[in-house]
Amino acid sequence: MPEPAPLIESRIYLIRGQKVLLDSDLAALYEVETKTLNRAVKRNRERFPEDFMFQLSVEESRELLRCQIGASNQGRGGRRYRPYAFSEQGIAMLSGVLNSRRAIEVNIAIMRTFVRLRQLLATHEELARRLEQLEWRQNEQGHQIEAVFETIQHLIEAPAEQEPKRRIGFPSDQSERK
Repeated sequence: MPEPAPLIESRIYLIRGQKVLLDSDLAALYEVETKTLNRAVKRNRERFPEDFMFQLSVEESRELLRCQIGASNQGRGGRRYRPYAFSEQGIAMLSGVLNSRRAIEVNIAIMRTFVRLRQLLATHEELARRLEQLEWRQNEQGHQIEAVFETIQHLIEAPAEQEPKRRIGFPSDQSERK
């Protein structure tokens, strides 16, 4: 039974600008040992160019260990080798290398998860684009509204600047007749 999408998503990392899954996480998903998975990949190395799979640097491995468990337990059952990271294409290629029913089911679930992540990203990009358009319109309208307020302010201030006009008509008060 394939893992639910949220569990797969939680195992996806962004390394070197690519969304990847680590060999140990893939091995757990496929229910095989990490060394078994890596052995199958090494037997078919020509299927895994650098953009499909790469080995993490020492620094990347340390950072990842800090993020995952807080500290490495090297020397006490920790990894002896740096992990391999598989891109979406590398994971798809694994389905041809690992030929079990579980591998096929897990690959389908992983591919669906990657597709869903791309759709979410596209939705966010569309929302960001629309928000930018809305802000531009608001700024454009803001300038128009400012011009209206300036005109109103000018009209309000204009009569105050003029001399008071003489009243037309007969004065009603005796003091005004003098």
